[in-house]
Amino acid sequence: MHDFDVLIVGSGLAGLSAALHLAPTHRVAVLTKRALNDGSSAWAQGGIAAVLAAGDSFDAHVEDTLVAGAGLCDPEATRFVVEGAPQAIGWLRELGVPFSEEGGGLHLTREGGHSQRRIVHVTDATGAAVQRTLIEQVRRTPNITLFEHHTLIDLVTGTKLGLKDPACIGLYALDDETDEVLAFRAPHTILATGGAGKVYLYTTNPDTATGDGIAAAWRAGCRVSNMEFIQFHPTCLYHPHAKSFLISEAVRGEGGLLKLPELAGGTRFMPRHDERAELAPRDVVARAIDFEMKKHGLDCVHLDISHQPPEFLKEHFPNILARCAELGIDITREPIPVVPAAHYTCGGVLSDLAGRTDLPGLYAIGETACTGLHGANRLASNSLVECMVFARAAAADIAAAPARERVELPAWDESRVTDADEAVVISHNWDELRRFMWDYVGIVRTNKRLERASHRIALLQAEIQEFYANFHVTRDLLELRNLVQVAELIVRSAQARHESRGLHFSRDYPSLAEPTAPTVLVPPAD
Repeated sequence: MHDFDVLIVGSGLAGLSAALHLAPTHRVAVLTKRALNDGSSAWAQGGIAAVLAAGDSFDAHVEDTLVAGAGLCDPEATRFVVEGAPQAIGWLRELGVPFSEEGGGLHLTREGGHSQRRIVHVTDATGAAVQRTLIEQVRRTPNITLFEHHTLIDLVTGTKLGLKDPACIGLYALDDETDEVLAFRAPHTILATGGAGKVYLYTTNPDTATGDGIAAAWRAGCRVSNMEFIQFHPTCLYHPHAKSFLISEAVRGEGGLLKLPELAGGTRFMPRHDERAELAPRDVVARAIDFEMKKHGLDCVHLDISHQPPEFLKEHFPNILARCAELGIDITREPIPVVPAAHYTCGGVLSDLAGRTDLPGLYAIGETACTGLHGANRLASNSLVECMVFARAAAADIAAAPARERVELPAWDESRVTDADEAVVISHNWDELRRFMWDYVGIVRTNKRLERASHRIALLQAEIQEFYANFHVTRDLLELRNLVQVAELIVRSAQARHESRGLHFSRDYPSLAEPTAPTVLVPPAD
């Protein structure tokens, strides 16, 4: 059994930030199911929102967030993040993140939904640059032990062990390299496992985004909130050889125009859908693209920034320019083919301003958590700063917590399981889930589609539970088990919301309902 002061599951910006804050005083384990840099944070192109310009204000950033969140943002959480953002940027600069500069100061760009230029960035690869810096720091920090290729199976709670104290006291994880299930013990556990984009057929997320923390917290007895609000990024590169390559929001922020392909007239269409045109929030843009594609029978639409000078594009979007060039698309002369794709999980494990969940000793931060910041739609570039602000808050709460008694964890029992001889069942179920979620629980929803999805999820859950009970666990099985659980939570939340708000658009309930409230699901009692 591995024994630590704090277990952190996930190695993105949230998890690594928390580890660095805790390391001076705590023995920290960071578990990640693949390599350290394989999460969503490294894929973030756009940047980090913070009030740094003279003409900007906290009030303006808060207001922009509340507007994008369509009436469901928690005002206290929103102000907490906005006011903590400048300090977070300062911390990253101290660590050595090479943010883009202009005129002797930070270069600030603007993205959809923001009223000011307040996005700090590292060209168009901010997440990758931040992750590189944090990983270098973490590897040099003595009190942090890294467990790569370790997949979370389940949390261990006092309730599961028959104790009076229900607290989270550790977890079980599968070591992919040895194929062993290991026990990890600690009085504090932080879930920073990211979102659940892989529940959909088309996503901008990496393969690691399978909702592991959300599903594990739900099974451990934690409430989840706002799972119906899945943000679809409007502009994912449409190309058979470009897996999930994101075309940053900043391309539209710097003048990119959405147009129909020439065969459908080649005209710009966003002004017909919203007065903010290309700078409208993501849910508006994604639905507009979805509408135009269905109306004209298109596989994609075009994002054109070829009117900007080539030197400007090389400076601001070097990675997008290079990736498109690899695929034969010269963005200095021709438009980029794009489609919407599942991008960000706005809901998650219900948590407070210290990152605490319903379960004592268990914290959730980053995309895994529902802090109340995003409401019904995430404002661009608010997610990375949320990771850092809540990582610092959770670390501070853990540092101030009284000592708890450490409980012995039983070894993982595999005495009654065998190796599965039909892995094809897992791959088939994985494919079926992602396809029907895309078709029935996508950008536009109906009651009938949600009912169909719910029925199929129930069938899959029965099959997967049989597999889980009788066969040796594998990473594919664990990820599928988590994805199906998250899919159920998304569908149940969508069925509970009888209105169209933010990212949840229902043809059966096209209007806003008043008053409105977050959707909160409570797990069944054991």
